[in-house]
Order: sequence, then structure tokens, then C-alpha cells
Amino acid sequence: MRAGALDRRIQILRSDRVDDGYAEVETDWAPVGYPLWASRTDVSDGEKMQSQTKLSERMARFVVRSTSFTRTIASTDRLICEGLTFYILGVKELDRRASLEITASARSDRGSAR
Repeated sequence: MRAGALDRRIQILRSDRVDDGYAEVETDWAPVGYPLWASRTDVSDGEKMQSQTKLSERMARFVVRSTSFTRTIASTDRLICEGLTFYILGVKELDRRASLEITASARSDRGSAR
């Protein structure tokens, strides 16, 4: 992966689960770690239709360097890129553990996923 390809800043968000005495509930989403440099490739409409995703959703693939922090990113996290909040759908290793690909989805009709 070329360093010039990492031209976007993303921030990972994570929610803690706490026991409120009745059940485990999620707390507010908060930034975790540090902002990361990433590349972003939007998923084509054809790929969205094939995966049965609504066309009003923005799907993208983000590539980040593999570090001890980025290897903790999971589908229970979210990420922010350019003002959009993305739900993480999956994370996979690329390039013999040199980088990770994060597939994520955001609602484009509202500006962010909630």
C-alpha cells in the first residue's frame, strides 16, 4: 500500500456496555484511539444491488495500516469519515497483515447513520 493512497482521515467510535441493574445497555458512542489515515473506495450500485443493500445507503471500503489498534476494530464499532457516520459491516486483512480493509455503510439520505 502506497502512503499517498491514504488520503482520508477517519475516526473510530466505540460504545461501552454497562450493567444498569436490569440489563446490559450501550452508552454513548465516543471516539477511541487516534484519527487514522485511510483510503476510501465507494461500492458501486451494482455491488449494492447484489448484496441487497438499499441504494440510499452509502457503502464504502476503507483501507488502513495494520497496527495493534486497528486490529481491534470490529463490526460493533462505527467510523466517521467526512462528516458521515458509517456502521462497520466487516474487517479483513490485506497484504499479509500490512493493511486492513473495513467495509462500512452509512445512510446518505440523512447525512449520517443513527
